[in-house]
Amino acid sequence: MSAAETVKVTIDGREIEVPKGTGVVETALAAGIEIPVFCYEPRLGPPVGACRMCLVEVEGMPKLQAGCTLTATDGMVVKTAQTSQLAADGQNSTLEFILVNHPLDCPVCDKGGECPLQDLTFRWGPPVTRNTFPKRTFEKPIPISPTIALDRERCILCYRCTRFSSDVAEDSQLIARDRGSQSVIATFEDEPYSAPFSGNVIELCPVGALTSTQYRFEARPWEIQDVPTVCGMCPVGCNVDVTTREGKVKRVVSRNHPEVDEGWLCDKGRFGFSHLRASDRVTDPGRKAGIRRYETISWDAALDEAEALLRAAGKNIVTALSGSESVEQAYALGKLLREGLGAHCAVMPEDVSPGLDAFRLPLSAIRDAELIVILGDDPVVERAPIVDLWIKAARRAGAEVVDHEIGAADGGVARVRDELGERIRSGDRTILIWSGPGGHGGALVAALASELGLADKPGSAAFHLPETANGRGVADGWAAAADGDEDDPEPIELLIVSGDEAAANPDVRALAERAERVIAISMFRSPVRGWTDLVLPGTSYLERDGTYVNLEGRLQRLRRAVIPPCPDELAWIAKLAERFDVEISPYPPLIFAELSERCYGGIDYSEIGERAALPQRAEAAETPEAPPAQTNGVGKGLRLVSYRPLFAGPAVDRIPELQFQRPGREIELAPGDASRIGVDTGSTVQVRSNGASVELRARVNKKLAAGTARVAADHAGDLGTHVEVAP
Repeated sequence: MSAAETVKVTIDGREIEVPKGTGVVETALAAGIEIPVFCYEPRLGPPVGACRMCLVEVEGMPKLQAGCTLTATDGMVVKTAQTSQLAADGQNSTLEFILVNHPLDCPVCDKGGECPLQDLTFRWGPPVTRNTFPKRTFEKPIPISPTIALDRERCILCYRCTRFSSDVAEDSQLIARDRGSQSVIATFEDEPYSAPFSGNVIELCPVGALTSTQYRFEARPWEIQDVPTVCGMCPVGCNVDVTTREGKVKRVVSRNHPEVDEGWLCDKGRFGFSHLRASDRVTDPGRKAGIRRYETISWDAALDEAEALLRAAGKNIVTALSGSESVEQAYALGKLLREGLGAHCAVMPEDVSPGLDAFRLPLSAIRDAELIVILGDDPVVERAPIVDLWIKAARRAGAEVVDHEIGAADGGVARVRDELGERIRSGDRTILIWSGPGGHGGALVAALASELGLADKPGSAAFHLPETANGRGVADGWAAAADGDEDDPEPIELLIVSGDEAAANPDVRALAERAERVIAISMFRSPVRGWTDLVLPGTSYLERDGTYVNLEGRLQRLRRAVIPPCPDELAWIAKLAERFDVEISPYPPLIFAELSERCYGGIDYSEIGERAALPQRAEAAETPEAPPAQTNGVGKGLRLVSYRPLFAGPAVDRIPELQFQRPGREIELAPGDASRIGVDTGSTVQVRSNGASVELRARVNKKLAAGTARVAADHAGDLGTHVEVAP
């Protein structure tokens, strides 16, 4: 690094050279010196100097300065509280002022033992209080939402939470109300804080003011263990720590992977763990004994039944996969069916395109883009929520975000090619993002990226946002095990449904109508009751060891946080395989060693660390041919686009605290269509199609293409692909 790009700073007598533009707090850390902070958090944007805990003495300045707001300059001489009595007195006074009304309830506070205020008070605070008056108290706890509780007397007004709401998530629902000593944290008009990322304020809070209603009074820091793993709720694969106590999951917190999630986590990943304790959890095998009645059977009897069904079906077996299985589970199941029975046919959770590997970059590259083009009909936040935060960060940094008119027959590809093609070819940092349902979205965006020359631009990338958490990994595992023809068997003698997501899929249910017999691997009874012949218990991603592949193509480690209430899938698949003379290990590392050479370049299981690296870009192949655009045919009325909401699915359905996050009963309309129909946002409309009718609330969306309407799949009911809307 050249001298022009660095500055020399002296901190507490230590001279250090840092890049130009580095803050004083980071400069001190580089010198091995800590400057205590409360309000300062680099991920929230520019510092605000609200708490004054970082006071330092700067040579040439008459007063103490907030270190977090200072930028290191060449020749700057800084003294922290470690060498300056003036700075030490300032910090002590700041802490004493913060503690004037702070309650002394550390023994019962959930933050106790992992609280920055507690730690800094022991190190910098006064040994005894000089206060003789009663401390101020408030009503407590105040329910900010069903998942977040607020204890106002603990709040030190660092504004981390409100800055996250306004400057990162950009939902602007959490605010500071009133002024001066009367300032309090509140939600806008006291409405519940309903936003996909609201739970991040719990982790950001440096005291115990904002706490999780799920974790409140559940454990103390010295009683818990944290297991580093990845979230299995969406295709981003956020890195998380799972907190356990006495063999039960108590909370999920973020574990910063700067290329994937930057330490943020959506509420589905944070609060979605309680599905492990669902009342209809399947813990023992069940055999159908009536129309909707099942008898519990032993594992030996279940394996006997499964063996008999498999042998009777022969090759006429179809396997429906969910995309929530680990790579190892998909491989083991595929190997059993291929080698034991010669059965190859599988219904994959979605199409994946290896063509995207030539345009691979980490998700963090989105933040540095000049131009971001979003294609497809589904809201990005509903498919891959952290991607939405990266897009917002890019927009704040000056990037142009082009969100095509939702509802174009080809997802907006033609418009991008015609209107933005030359600009993309001449730019250096363009990101294409496909956020559309199923089909050939990955292949479409790969073909477009190739046509526009993104493979030769190291700052440009293309992403496909899958619907499932491990769709790519499941495809890898199945392909590694099940080489051969994939011809659909007719008739279907046996359908194997792997996972609750597949069980809830209407297409899979239609296959079940054609199948003679059905085996389901399920965590929950309700989705499979009545139409399956044999139910085998399934497990959650929190109960497994193995690997997942996220939407970047990054292979990441799953680590078992808790022991499941039943044998995991690999254990009984290995036992069942023995009956067909197929050798399958019940241990994920051994299975991974078998498939790694075929899928992942022979990487060793132990090399997939806590922060998995992103594979290098693949060599660009010939320009792939874009598949034909999928359309919903021609029909009368508006073309209906339905999407699967983030806060939906078998796991979320069983978490009462998250139900308020589900989208309302509304239909989005383009401005011209709303005007023609004679409705405004908030109007109640009747939506009709194929003899079905649904009453919904209208919302005008300027991004929708004329002739298109959009509704969450939860509220689409039996509506067809085209609908009529009337007041």
